[in-house]
Amino acid sequence: MRPSEISQLLSGADDAGLFSAADALTRQNFGDEVYLRGVIEFSNHCVNNCRYCGLRRANRKVHRYRLAVEEILACAALARELSLGTVVVQSGDDYSYSREDIARVVTGAKEIADVAVTLSLGDRPESDVLYWREHGADRYLLKVETFDEALYAKSRPGLRLADRLARVESLRKAGYEVGSGIITDLPGMTPDILASDLMRLSELDLDMIAVGPFVPSPDTPCGDAPPGSVLTAFRAMAVLRLLNPLANIPSTSALNALRDGAREQGLTVGANVVMPSLTPETVGGDYAIYPGKNALRADAAARLEAARAAVRRVGRVPSTSVGGSKRRRHG
Repeated sequence: MRPSEISQLLSGADDAGLFSAADALTRQNFGDEVYLRGVIEFSNHCVNNCRYCGLRRANRKVHRYRLAVEEILACAALARELSLGTVVVQSGDDYSYSREDIARVVTGAKEIADVAVTLSLGDRPESDVLYWREHGADRYLLKVETFDEALYAKSRPGLRLADRLARVESLRKAGYEVGSGIITDLPGMTPDILASDLMRLSELDLDMIAVGPFVPSPDTPCGDAPPGSVLTAFRAMAVLRLLNPLANIPSTSALNALRDGAREQGLTVGANVVMPSLTPETVGGDYAIYPGKNALRADAAARLEAARAAVRRVGRVPSTSVGGSKRRRHG
């Protein structure tokens, strides 16, 4: 697919055809199954100052929390009770957890719940990610947000796109299933930047690809920027499915933060993954990357059942599978 074709599709040249083709390709490769991943958001501390993120270091209005290793493992135990095949262990860039702490989480989760473990911990040293891989971590998610160097530098002060991309490559070399992603309508993003981002993201040949709309977060420099378009996010998801037939693509909670029911609708335009939160209700609302991130105030079982019901509403089947990379099996 040429950049000009992508630009036309992103502008709405053929939504019906685009969404139908993406849905057909998803069904061809994944059937009606939707993989469920239980997310454990164990810390909302972050050393970075990304202009769009509610967890940015300079935001003094966030109620900060950290879960102990034992508390994280208690969340992982829920995955077994709730028949989930994967847990996603996620935090801000919080270096108060040693590499040994994270290794205990990985090995403990596998022993307790017999799950695949995805890590989403930000920019950790290569020696750490190798250590966690040796201790059984299966996947690592490291979003790029945009491939435009100027916009990246503006959005993530003090950080360089080249460093982020080098880390993505080091994850691949370490043997992880690798995921990355972008934010549509990130303040400063143009249609041309988005089209280029989708191409660049696809060229990385990833196992997992996440794309979600920008949701303005109060008390951040981007707090007054307009929210992203759900329709643009759908178009981006569908294009990514056409470019990456075998990738696991989640329908993100950011969609529902902007429009109720949008996350389940995303499953009809190319997505095949939903990621309900297993984070304790007492702190889940504080993982406020953006408003509405964990809007459903209920226990993990109720959140998961709500996710399963949403999957069924669009004619899909909630899966208990580990949901590993099909790209690797066909590579």
